[in-house]
Amino acid sequence: MKTKEKLCLFFASDYHFEMISLPYINKELKKDKNVVIISENDLNNTLNTVLDRVNLKPEDRERIVKIDWNNNNLNKIKEINNKETIIFIKGKENYINNINKDIDNLDFEKSTKIVNCYDINEVENNIKEIAKGYSEVLSTSGVEKLL
Repeated sequence: MKTKEKLCLFFASDYHFEMISLPYINKELKKDKNVVIISENDLNNTLNTVLDRVNLKPEDRERIVKIDWNNNNLNKIKEINNKETIIFIKGKENYINNINKDIDNLDFEKSTKIVNCYDINEVENNIKEIAKGYSEVLSTSGVEKLL
């Protein structure tokens, strides 16, 4: 099994999640990596709204739209091919933990990065405790090391 790296992201709304993650997703897609979104809820409507309001090259927008933003969760992992992959897991803390348990049982051929995306409204009292389990966080300024 190749390495599985984990980082976290904290968001206030679906729009906020997309504004944080889109620059990172775009950069990773340009490096020819797989990006998989596993979300507790469907993100297509908010994604389209955000994409209408941000300045992206047409080819970048097209790559981002090709990602499956629906909430059909683990079925997406079956589609992973032999590329390095970034998996975003977005939802309530219990959902994130359950999906991670399922993913931990999988054996990927290439390195995998998992971005656990927590709803700040749900975990606001436990942010410090959650962050202790990660060495990096994805924010609007990119990936940052946690002390």
